[in-house]
Amino acid sequence: MGIINLSEEYMNSYCMCLEDWNSEMEEAGDHKACWYQSMKDKGLGVKLALNQENKAVGLIQYLPAEHSYAQAEGHYAILCIWVHGYKQGVGNHQKQGIGTALLKAAEEDVTERGALGMVAWGLSIPVWMKASWFKKHGYKRADRLGFLGPELVWKPFSEGLSAPRWIRQKKKPEKIPGQVTVSAYLNGWCPGQNICFNRAKRASEELGDKVLFREILTSERETFLEWGISDALYIDDKKVNTGPPPSYKKIRKKITRQLERL
Repeated sequence: MGIINLSEEYMNSYCMCLEDWNSEMEEAGDHKACWYQSMKDKGLGVKLALNQENKAVGLIQYLPAEHSYAQAEGHYAILCIWVHGYKQGVGNHQKQGIGTALLKAAEEDVTERGALGMVAWGLSIPVWMKASWFKKHGYKRADRLGFLGPELVWKPFSEGLSAPRWIRQKKKPEKIPGQVTVSAYLNGWCPGQNICFNRAKRASEELGDKVLFREILTSERETFLEWGISDALYIDDKKVNTGPPPSYKKIRKKITRQLERL
């Protein structure tokens, strides 16, 4: 297993989060490719783990915190770290130390760039991006969203630094009388959220003039800071759970229910 920087050869696999075998990923569109083009010259780092057949089996992506979800001047922020865990495609490569190797490579990279530390987000439930996994690698909690919400974890590279903080949500969409408003917030880096965005847009366009689809592109920093939301879906003023992405059928059904209440 080797760790490399992202190259053109692996761009398609990267943009599909290593799931280029998964037909569902076609629904993600080109949002991640566009996001990558806008961020590649702003300090974005992407490293891939390759197996013995030179297939990408893991990835980590990180960028300067001023382009991220955290208030952490001089730090870098991890957007995600993922080791392929399905039987399809390149197969399950989890629990082989690949995630640890990717994290180490990223930390070494940002240290060479002069970063003060690294931040990441972590979940308390035992799924993906577990806060407990980062803590085993020397990270500590810096902030948390709510009692059981995601944690902001942090590894400073020197003493005496102030802990980073989440950039919190500042407002949410308002319900507009006489119509159903579908507000889709899109950053672009996550194919799963891109799928949700495209499904919501398609359903909204098919359901007629009483459904207003609002496209809010949070890759534009001022827009993100205005809302404090990176990726999300609202139907009127109610947030829809988008992790994992709900099916097109489920999104359409939720919008239809709101139409019936008008």
